[in-house]
Amino acid sequence: MFVKVCGLRTPETVDAAVEAGADAVGFVFAPGSVRLIEPADAAALVARVPDGVETVGVFRGQPIEEVLRLAREAGVETIQLHGDEPGDHFARAAGAGFRTIRAISASRFTESGHAGDERLLIDATVPGSGATFAPADLPVPPAVDWLLAGGLRPDNVAELIAAFGPSGVDVSSGVESAPGVKDPALIRAFVAAARS
Repeated sequence: MFVKVCGLRTPETVDAAVEAGADAVGFVFAPGSVRLIEPADAAALVARVPDGVETVGVFRGQPIEEVLRLAREAGVETIQLHGDEPGDHFARAAGAGFRTIRAISASRFTESGHAGDERLLIDATVPGSGATFAPADLPVPPAVDWLLAGGLRPDNVAELIAAFGPSGVDVSSGVESAPGVKDPALIRAFVAAARS
């Protein structure tokens, strides 16, 4: 089970995710997010991440030139785009040497429209809200590797993995003690539960 911990902003939480065995750590560059981090600060955190742990930059509705610039400044290896970004944004990111993840809500997902994506992240109807969605909202699971997101917490992640059968999971608000404030103990508990 691939586990991504997103919205990290401090050395302590990056270290907690890595030590717990997370496969990927995410840094948010989307304006207006309570988890927003500056590229230089993210670069210092990326430098702490060992080889074999994927580093992901999260963007929403930003021009692709800005996305590529910020991703390079931060030193992340993967670009995750939320929203209605066109396919050429993903092609440009791939052409610039980045891996890609398309994030989309369960209500917007249709298999035919995303068959060409490298990886998908499927979130609740309101991404970042901490709300879950039901298996009935995703009657046809993606044919590509996909991450389940939306309302995942240490106390429900194992049950939701069993219900949906994703390739991996992504958590952000579910390991926070307050909006935007990650809790190392919750990070460790989440990774352990996801792998249980």
